[in-house]
Amino acid sequence: MKRKSYEIDMCNGSLLPKILLFSIPLMLSSILQLLFNAADMVVVGRFAGSSALAAVGANASLINLLTNLFIGFSVGVNVLVARFYGAKKEQEISETVHSAIILSLVCGIGLMAFGMVVAPQILALMGTPGDVLSQAVLYIRIYFAGMPVILLYNFGSAILRAVGDTQRPLYYLFAAGVINIILNLIFVIGFQLSVAGVALATVLSQVVSAGLIFRCMTKMEGGCKVEWKKLRMKKEKVLQIVRIGFPAGLQGTVFSLSNVMIQSSVNSFGSVAMAGNTAASNIEGFIYMAMNSYHQTALSFTSQNFGAGNYKRIGKVLLECLAMVTGVGLVMGWTAYLCGNQLLGIYSSDPKVVEVGLLRLSVICTTYCLCGIMDVLVGELRGLGYAVMPMIVSLIGACGFRILWIFTVFQSHHSLLSLYISYPVSWILTGGVHMICYFLVRKKQAE
Repeated sequence: MKRKSYEIDMCNGSLLPKILLFSIPLMLSSILQLLFNAADMVVVGRFAGSSALAAVGANASLINLLTNLFIGFSVGVNVLVARFYGAKKEQEISETVHSAIILSLVCGIGLMAFGMVVAPQILALMGTPGDVLSQAVLYIRIYFAGMPVILLYNFGSAILRAVGDTQRPLYYLFAAGVINIILNLIFVIGFQLSVAGVALATVLSQVVSAGLIFRCMTKMEGGCKVEWKKLRMKKEKVLQIVRIGFPAGLQGTVFSLSNVMIQSSVNSFGSVAMAGNTAASNIEGFIYMAMNSYHQTALSFTSQNFGAGNYKRIGKVLLECLAMVTGVGLVMGWTAYLCGNQLLGIYSSDPKVVEVGLLRLSVICTTYCLCGIMDVLVGELRGLGYAVMPMIVSLIGACGFRILWIFTVFQSHHSLLSLYISYPVSWILTGGVHMICYFLVRKKQAE
């Protein structure tokens, strides 16, 4: 199989340069994607007020809850394409790619309908304050109208990552990001559309990024080339995607459920606390996505080497990804905390909002590398073909623990500080168990 200039040979040669070549564009892409939300937050907070900012922020955990299950399927796409690519099985790659494209659109349409009908009721059940609820409902309905293109982009970028191409998704996101910022300014400042304006800007920019990535795949060569006449779902490939992706999606969904419960707990402190929590969460998102690039790196490199039968190389992938994610988490996390006043000031000029945001940063950002370590271990296990094991460990060790914390520790010490401490404690517990699982899996494969 002839490799193209944008593809990375993950199975041969020195690992570190290739991990950096793969992860840095991916990191920049992830951070750029978050700039969509950051632009929404800054523009709406500055030009539409703190209530509008709280309305946008109130949707974050709910959007993740409803979309993570289907975005998790893109993990299955990534693992399968990378594995077949490492094994040089062109026909298997083609069937997986075309099945994934159709699956993304079907899931997107279903999710759009479900989200637009059900999300308002869930927002009300979450205890979203009355002065925020109507704007939050408007935002989420517009956002979910764009769900088919959002999933198409996620599945398409997963396919490109599987063959080592993280550069072109970066270019496409940059173009879409510029459009998003321009449309934010036009809709919110020019037309006074408030939360509706930022939602429209986000959806339209996602249409651009999805269109560019689909066009890219129609012009590729080999198994990843998308051809209209081949666009159909192969039952076998869809089942394989779901078998690997469903546990990942379910894990993300339940993670989001615990975050929805935490968001509901934050809501009990009022709109100022909601705004501060929203701003801090948005800052943390940049760190998380930077670290998550090493989860994706471990997943893709491990999957390709597993498909190629290079089992000894897999351990080296894990060690180098763990070292990189720890460094990124420590540097970015502590920088965000130490510059917290200035960063939070971008989102709001209200001192009380900044105070709440700084409290969250002091607990979560300073320990965020633990979350990165946990995620790299999950990526490694999924790349080895174990999808259910990391899901169960994560659900019990992180999600279940946080929910238990809310009903015990938080009830006894009803403060934002006690709520935020649940995060680093859950990362330590879950990461430790994932490490044990990894050694057990490698021992089993060596036998």
